[in-house]
Amino acid sequence: MFLRGGGAAVVAVLAAEVHRTHDPGVLCPLRRFTGIPCPGCGSTTVFMELGAGHVGAAIAANPVTVLVGLCLLFAPLGGGGWWWRLPARKKNIVIFSAAAVSWLWQLHRYGFLPS
Repeated sequence: MFLRGGGAAVVAVLAAEVHRTHDPGVLCPLRRFTGIPCPGCGSTTVFMELGAGHVGAAIAANPVTVLVGLCLLFAPLGGGGWWWRLPARKKNIVIFSAAAVSWLWQLHRYGFLPS
């Protein structure tokens, strides 16, 4: 776990530095062409903000991505066994619910939903 976490941290710091000096702009195709954010919007920002050491900004960008990333980081410690025991239908419900929450967050974040 420490090797995986350390590797992710090194990549995040390097990517944040490259992004800071060579900002490519909006990477999400849906948002770039329609202006509407997708459920995964903010995921690259999460990675960049964590690499820059801005945890609060990373959580604000997409809290679902932060939560999923933490789950993936700690799953090898044995806490992820419950996921594999779930029936496929329940896994789909969890995934689609997380995507819906993420999309609502992004729509609110970009001003598509009233405050």
